[in-house]
Amino acid sequence: MGDQLLISLCSPTLAGLKTGNLFTVDIDDRDSFNKEVRDFNYRFAKKGLRMIPVKYYEKRVLIYVYRPDFLKRDFANKEVCKVLKEKGYSYSNADLCVAELAKHLRQDAKFPHEIGLFLGYPVTDVLGFMKSPDEGVKYTGFWKVYGDTKSALETFDKYKKVTEIYSTAHRNGVSLEQLTVVC
Repeated sequence: MGDQLLISLCSPTLAGLKTGNLFTVDIDDRDSFNKEVRDFNYRFAKKGLRMIPVKYYEKRVLIYVYRPDFLKRDFANKEVCKVLKEKGYSYSNADLCVAELAKHLRQDAKFPHEIGLFLGYPVTDVLGFMKSPDEGVKYTGFWKVYGDTKSALETFDKYKKVTEIYSTAHRNGVSLEQLTVVC
């Protein structure tokens, strides 16, 4: 897993615009991958970032890269707490919620659609998706929009722009550490 991959998949989180990103990568050796995760967490803890493998498959892993302080901020929202409580999360502790999310991903037959709350998606859109993934969708971009389309489109544009800027800067020699903001 190289820095360019992280930039292409996580620039909004690296730039402090988004709570987190979730993505899957192929792995050959679980021990080597876990070392990469430890190295990433060591390199970026002071920047306010964390990487957690939330589900292992035979030759792939689902990774959650996020800003714990942003997650705590997001989980202070009463609507978010209500959804998490209804889904059985310890909503008053964001770190525990991440562990519980990983447990849901490993054990539940259905995909936990509340995962959008862990990514910084608007609670209205997460609730709309949980109610019906296909009904009431106003726009599809980084997520399905059921609520404020104007705000979502502005956010999508910011995400695209920061990804382009970060990718170009990295190709021109700027390191991942230099690109990652402290939040």
